[in-house]
This record gives sequence, structure tokens and C-alpha cells, in this order.
Amino acid sequence: MSSVSQEQLLEAGCHFGHLTRKWNPKMAPYIFMEQDGIHIIDLHKTAVKLEEAGSAIKSMVKSGRKILFVATKKQAKDIIKEAAAQTAMPFAVERWLGGMLTNFATVRKSIKKMQTIDKMAVDGTYANINKKEKLMLEREKAKLSKVLGGIADMSRLPSALFIVDVKREHLAVAEAMKLNMPTIAMVDTNSDPTNIDFPIPCNDDSSKSIKFVVDYIVAAIEEGMAERKKDKDSAEIEKSKSEKESAEA
Repeated sequence: MSSVSQEQLLEAGCHFGHLTRKWNPKMAPYIFMEQDGIHIIDLHKTAVKLEEAGSAIKSMVKSGRKILFVATKKQAKDIIKEAAAQTAMPFAVERWLGGMLTNFATVRKSIKKMQTIDKMAVDGTYANINKKEKLMLEREKAKLSKVLGGIADMSRLPSALFIVDVKREHLAVAEAMKLNMPTIAMVDTNSDPTNIDFPIPCNDDSSKSIKFVVDYIVAAIEEGMAERKKDKDSAEIEKSKSEKESAEA
């Protein structure tokens, strides 16, 4: 993993926290100073924590595990969708559906329902139903797709969550904690970092700041994927080599 400089973080505006009156005292270790009524985040700590998070994600992905991206705030939605598409990871950007993790079996049923409606549209079933039924199915599909589209291919629970704004996504944090699922998250000065396994103290309101952190996480995922492929290829070569030697013997 490449190292992160404080200059890069400063340029991305990662140091701007919230108004001092909105702070969470549990963020005290990550606050550098107060300026004009705003808390300034200690970017040295941000750099260290971001590198730690990147390293953890890289090793998870290297072992073939999935990371669920979670961010429902306006500034983060498109950034997260793009990152998830680039890395083929699941995502939740519309709203956190209660029980998305803790009641995953029920969520899977809803995903299957959505996929069944998709199938009906292409296998000729639509030709045999009336206009009203068709419209109702289309509406249901649109509703399900909006909330579940990002996790449609998630056949089992993810290994970890990457979250933008833990205060806003407190339901996702609570479900992950219940399942002992690791969380990696951008944590601003108004949030509680103690429930997060890999907190990244950072401005989680600016799209520039969010993009910088997400891009770093994406690079970590891609490195993990590349190393996994390399290991798999090496194993295949070794296997065919030993099979060849056995046949010759």
C-alpha cells in the first residue's frame, strides 16, 4: 500500500471537522486544534488510520472476502456507487434497510422476488398478464431495485463494512456490531469512533474528502484482488508442474 501524506489530506480538505459545539468528546484523541469555532482534525492520525484501514481491507480481499460499501448521504452516493462498480463490491446508497445483515435470509427472499420479476419480463410471462398486473410488477421491481439493487449479487453476508458517516449510518453500525462484523469508516468530529474497528478521522461532509479516502480504499481492494489472482495463478502452475512430474515418474 502506498503511504498517505498530510499534504494530500490537507489538499482534499480532510482536516475540517464540525462546529466545536457539535463535537463528540470521544473524538478528542483525533482533534488537533480549534479554529474559528471549528475543530481541526489531526491529519497525522488520519494518515496512520487510513493506511491501517487500507492494509486491513487489502488482506480481507486477498483472502476472497467481500466488503459492503455503505453511504446514503448525497455527497457520497455517486462516489460509492462508482467505487463499488469498479471493484465489483456490493453497496447500499439509498437507505439502510433494517435487518439487511441481521435478517439476511428475508432480504435474500426480496432479492429473489426482484430477480423473478426480471425473469418474467424476458421469458414471455409478461405477454400473458394484463396491463394492470404488469404495471404493479414494474412498480414493485422499481421499489425493490432502488433499495436492493446494490446487493442483488450478494449471495452471503459480507466480511466487513466500509461506511461514510457513522452517525448517519448508525443502524448499519449496530447490525455489524451485533454480528461481530468488522467496520471501516470515515468518522467526523461529531461521531463516536469507539464502536468502529478501523476508524478514519476525517471530514465526511465534503465530496472531495470522501473521494480521496474512497479512492485509497479502492486501490487497497484492487491490490488485494491482484495478489489473490497472482497466488491463484502460482498455485495452478505448481499443480500442473507436480502433475507433469508425477506422470513422467
